Amino acid sequence: MKLTQDFYNRDTRQVARELLGKYLVRVYNGVPLAVRISETEAYIGRMDKACHAYNYRRTQRTETLFAPPGTAYIYLIYGMYHCLNFVTEPEGEPCAVLIRGGQARGNRDFLVRNRYGKDSAQLTAYQKKNFLNGPGKLCKALALTRDQNGLSLLGNELFLCDRLEEIGLVTPEGDRLPLDIQISKRIGIDYAEEAADFLWRYYID
Repeated sequence: MKLTQDFYNRDTRQVARELLGKYLVRVYNGVPLAVRISETEAYIGRMDKACHAYNYRRTQRTETLFAPPGTAYIYLIYGMYHCLNFVTEPEGEPCAVLIRGGQARGNRDFLVRNRYGKDSAQLTAYQKKNFLNGPGKLCKALALTRDQNGLSLLGNELFLCDRLEEIGLVTPEGDRLPLDIQISKRIGIDYAEEAADFLWRYYID
């Protein structure tokens, strides 16, 4: 079954860790595109200088961070890359989990076409290795833009689930193995003073 709002309405760090191994599903042109989440980062506005809404800063860009838990927060960086986040904790608390990377699991050819504009058979070794290992790459493969900012994760267009069978696909046997979760500092936030040292990045190999 889909993850409920209760899943997101918890401590952001716990949600970030437990999102690993879950399936992110984007129904695009009637086709369910599925990605297994492999890397996340937690951002907590009330104490985290790396968060867009640090110290409860409200702007047109950050307003979505104050939305109910289980809302998609999508922003643009460098004027060209979109980043997908899941709003967490109670409404009014600006917290979210950034989805940094994933593994293709459903309708891979559609994901490849969105990402590279060509068929899977035409990918180079480099392209295969760097297919979904970054938030901008993930959004491009899933055809996610600012148009989906504010979308509920409880609906039928963008949601999460525990098993691919729930959307008519097959969960690979390897995905059923226990996760080896690694923890580290977050990436690309050297400006965030003491928050740059928070161990709020979670990932699986």
